[in-house]
Amino acid sequence: MPVTHEPWLVALSLAVAIQGSYVGLSLAVRLGATEGLRRRLRLAGAALSLGVGIWSMHFVAMLAAQLPGTVDFLVFPTLLSFLVCVIVVGLALVAASFGPPTPLRIAAASLFMGVGIASMHYIGMTALHRSLHLDHDWRLVVASVLIAIAASSLALWLGFGARRHPPLIVSATALGLAIAGMHYTAMAGLHVEPMAMGTASLPPALSVDLLAIVVAVVAFLVSGIFLLTLVPDRAAASVPPVRADDAVFVVTRAAPADFPHSASPSGPAPLGGLGRPPRRPGNRIPVERAGATQLIPPEEVFAVHANAHYTYIFNGTDDLFCSLSISELEGRLDPSQFVRIHRSHIVNLERIVAVRRAGDTGQVELAGSARRIVPVSRAKLSSLKAQVETLEHLSQGAAQ
Repeated sequence: MPVTHEPWLVALSLAVAIQGSYVGLSLAVRLGATEGLRRRLRLAGAALSLGVGIWSMHFVAMLAAQLPGTVDFLVFPTLLSFLVCVIVVGLALVAASFGPPTPLRIAAASLFMGVGIASMHYIGMTALHRSLHLDHDWRLVVASVLIAIAASSLALWLGFGARRHPPLIVSATALGLAIAGMHYTAMAGLHVEPMAMGTASLPPALSVDLLAIVVAVVAFLVSGIFLLTLVPDRAAASVPPVRADDAVFVVTRAAPADFPHSASPSGPAPLGGLGRPPRRPGNRIPVERAGATQLIPPEEVFAVHANAHYTYIFNGTDDLFCSLSISELEGRLDPSQFVRIHRSHIVNLERIVAVRRAGDTGQVELAGSARRIVPVSRAKLSSLKAQVETLEHLSQGAAQ
């Protein structure tokens, strides 16, 4: 007999999928702005939130199925399906995030993740074999696997490959619907029959409706906990406007207006530009933009942020992926114009509008259409202040 579903539980399963997708994508799209332990924790949170959301959606949707007779879920296949889901999602996110987000990398990770999600579904279905005889339509099995791969591609592309991210709620809704579409496509190809000879079962300790609510609430709580990690602490929620009385040094010259292009030739020369020959074309920096590798001149680099063995180049408006390490970039950039102010950050002195103290360390504010605050290590703060002051004095002298 074909399978029908309880409408309100179907709606609940969709809500679980969308909520888990929202939190997972929220964490994934911010991976490029973190590093070290914080990056690993955020990656784990994205994997667990997506994995819990996907698995919980499938479990609630299974409870929504109106199956003949009393159904018992075997514990081992149910737990195994959960572990498979979390592990494959985590490995796919690792594969997509540690390296340039090339189409081949995204496609390979999507294939692995999609097949893993489909495997999770069919492993979970084996939990019913003690109570029911299951017969699958192979055409809809193939369709469900393809939908799972497409949903995985959507998740990884939105998280790592998209040049411009659409609103997260739109992305999460699309991903949640795709995940649900995979499950209900698979269920549409399922025919079930009660076992010819079965043993009488006791009524379940929890009703199907109550069990679905419990699973959904747990999924919401897990995702909610990870969502709280995105809420900045009060001290870091926003950086107050720079004032001369609390800044170590405030640059008074006007910030360049032609972002993200280089400074105007008529403007003040960089600190290291006095008496130096023009830069060689070999100094251009390779970045990923619009799915292709492009070479940009150093003048377009506002800041460099290390990300594992790779870097992101901030050009005043966007963060562009660069396959070079921060040490390799430091060797390519003019050390009198670009300063490594932190083990994970390099800044362009010409783009600094303020240097300020922040506890025992410091911060610099960069000019740009997108405001950027970069941390300064305590050991670099004094020398950075001296370099910025020197550049400011040279700029003021040239203006006179």
